[in-house]
Amino acid sequence: MDLFSSQIDLTKNWLPVDGIVNYHGPIMTHEDANVFYEKLLHTIAWENDVAIIYGKRIETKRKVAWYGDQPFEYTYSKNTKRALPWTDELLQLKQLVEQRSGETYNSCLLNLYHTGEEGMAWHSDAEKDLKKNGAIGSLSFGAERRFSFKHKKTKEKVTLFLEHGSLLVMKDTTQTHWLHRLPPTKVIHKPRINLTFRTINSL
Repeated sequence: MDLFSSQIDLTKNWLPVDGIVNYHGPIMTHEDANVFYEKLLHTIAWENDVAIIYGKRIETKRKVAWYGDQPFEYTYSKNTKRALPWTDELLQLKQLVEQRSGETYNSCLLNLYHTGEEGMAWHSDAEKDLKKNGAIGSLSFGAERRFSFKHKKTKEKVTLFLEHGSLLVMKDTTQTHWLHRLPPTKVIHKPRINLTFRTINSL
């Protein structure tokens, strides 16, 4: 594991102002990342995501799943999901991400992008259900994809490439001041699985 840490500056903040984003690079071997990728692809309870756009219910090609410590309810894009109990693989990954990021999480939103043509528009993870200024640990498997940030006021942009088995941590006021997105591309034909470990405000 130290092999990866020695190649990447874990203390580097990729945002120039108003937030903190640290990129850890791959936090496991390529072989371990392959095993987790296959497990997640075939054992997660994937469902097509749903969004309400201009009053219409739109079903996306992208698939999602929501897991947590409790059956938390999480609402985004006017759609509410109830968390499923953790799988063994997700608990292993949660522990690894907590160890690497120095943060704790109680839930995880998973996204499955079948090809590069499936992406995510500009948004911030600032829903009222989420802990304000809480850390979000983003773990990626499969196809390497471009990931971009845009400042809400200055429109300044920052772009990274998220590798197979890599960890990106967004924290502090990042969600308040920055948008992020996964741009679509026609040159990538392989799937990508992304796990965002989060903290839901529990009653």
